[in-house]
Amino acid sequence: MMDFITIPLVVGMITLGIYKLFELFVKKKERLTIIEKLGDKLDISVMQTKLSLPVRIEGQFNFGTLKVACLLLGVGLGLLVGYFICLNTIPGFNFESIGNQGYQASGVIYGASVLLFGGLGLLVAFIVELKFLKKKKEE
Repeated sequence: MMDFITIPLVVGMITLGIYKLFELFVKKKERLTIIEKLGDKLDISVMQTKLSLPVRIEGQFNFGTLKVACLLLGVGLGLLVGYFICLNTIPGFNFESIGNQGYQASGVIYGASVLLFGGLGLLVAFIVELKFLKKKKEE
């Protein structure tokens, strides 16, 4: 059914693997060069006085977890809404034979609702982040 995509997919994967392998060796060489340059200019006495553990500064927040959580909530809600839309609009959706048109319609409904609610989840995360930063700035 999807035989037309296997050849470009395999060629792309092989090309990506070769590219990443070359990139790995180049990055290793760059790192070694940087370490050698730092080793020439490094003074041990400076390292002993300025070496300390990193301290987290209060007031800096990362909203990555909020964004991921809202995105996943939106995707889950989109799947649920898509299921209920398909259940109510496509006759015989729960049974085995809904036909090719039913599968295509359900795929469009699921895809659209997942993208819509996933985007809404990210929008909610953005609004929460803006309100939090605005509140933090006022204090």
